[in-house]
Amino acid sequence: MSFKHPSLPPDDAPFDDDDNPEWTAEMFARARPPEEILPPEVLAAFKRTRGRPAKTARKIRVAVRLDPDVVEHFRATGPGWQTRINDALAGLVRK
Repeated sequence: MSFKHPSLPPDDAPFDDDDNPEWTAEMFARARPPEEILPPEVLAAFKRTRGRPAKTARKIRVAVRLDPDVVEHFRATGPGWQTRINDALAGLVRK
């Protein structure tokens, strides 16, 4: 027995969702920022997520040509392999 996924409507088809209706101009006019309606303890529970967190030192984008075996070695270690190359080079410089 196979499961058949329900088909999606075309992109230009109207989409009605009673649980999440499209906002009207009146709804936008009544909307308020969270700082005006939520208590401070609730606001404190949410982190700011816009942009990247500030780092102590900015990194500089450069183009470097590396031997294929070096790249393959680091790529084989999975996601974050560029950071591990940086760490390996930093270890040589900061000895």
